[in-house]
Amino acid sequence: MKKVVTFGEIMLRLAPQGFLRFSQANNFDVVYGGGESNVAVSLANYGIPVDFVTRLPKNDIGECAMMEMRKRGVGVDKIIWGGERLGIYFLETGAVSRGSKVVYDRAHSAIAEIKSGMINWSAVFEGVEWFHWTGITPAISQGAADVCLEAVKAASKLGITISTDLNYRAKLWQYGGNREAIMTELTSYCDVILGNEEDAEKHFNIKPEGLDITTQGHDVKAEAFLSVCKQMMEKFPRAKKVITTLRGSISASHNTWAGVLYDGKKMYETRQYQITDIVDRVGGGDSFMGGLIYGLLTYPEDDQNALNFAVAASCLKHTIKGDANLVTVDEVQKLMGGDASGRVSR
Repeated sequence: MKKVVTFGEIMLRLAPQGFLRFSQANNFDVVYGGGESNVAVSLANYGIPVDFVTRLPKNDIGECAMMEMRKRGVGVDKIIWGGERLGIYFLETGAVSRGSKVVYDRAHSAIAEIKSGMINWSAVFEGVEWFHWTGITPAISQGAADVCLEAVKAASKLGITISTDLNYRAKLWQYGGNREAIMTELTSYCDVILGNEEDAEKHFNIKPEGLDITTQGHDVKAEAFLSVCKQMMEKFPRAKKVITTLRGSISASHNTWAGVLYDGKKMYETRQYQITDIVDRVGGGDSFMGGLIYGLLTYPEDDQNALNFAVAASCLKHTIKGDANLVTVDEVQKLMGGDASGRVSR
């Protein structure tokens, strides 16, 4: 069976219960998650063999993060150990007109201090068909960016399909690295690129031509992203598919959700979902990517079906507390088929 590897940082997430503000919290709920580990969990749920590669501190908290991956069926034997601490992020969950907030505490984490040569990528990629990374990893530190470049070069030499979620994070990229140069080199190795209009603009100064997409509401249209997709393919000729999610933020509790995929010739678009009572939107993009990789591996000649699966999967993620999307293929296909009733399954 086709095997996938993801590489990045897993963190300890600490969140006040329910919709409490940080200043109201007397305790925090504990979750482990991160962009690439979330993708790995999704794939494991769908029955795809997947390894998550990272660097963890050899202490109880690092062990807990590893055990969370193992519990979800993700391969952990390629994880390397070292460093002093696991990165942390604090999440305050928004509601209605109050947006969510994230505070990072990830400086000097184990993966932030990773160096070239620490990971044997030839061993990691043995028998692997797909490699996934995100723009979060090279934003952590120069060392993480260097190791990410090692990975895409090794995967490329082996003919492995490479995907990225560009994932611009305004609060990262603090170490002085040239973001555009680093991301341009890394993305040039990619076959599948996921990103929204902010990612394209912040990383590559690519903007939609002749269309205003600044309004984040009901009227987010796929046509607004066609010029972005074309510019991305022109800049990155290796890319076979450029994909974006279309999120309309009516409020923190009510979003619209859809997706588009451009293969260089045709633009595919999904139906728009109304997510009216969001439980947890963190990891929404990761759940889309996990669903997309599954879809492209499972329906290699049917981009529309792959895209439909990704959007339905990520729509369901918004109903699940935590970073990872804990849904099955059957549940996703049920929503794809139009059953959004939420009736009890007996």
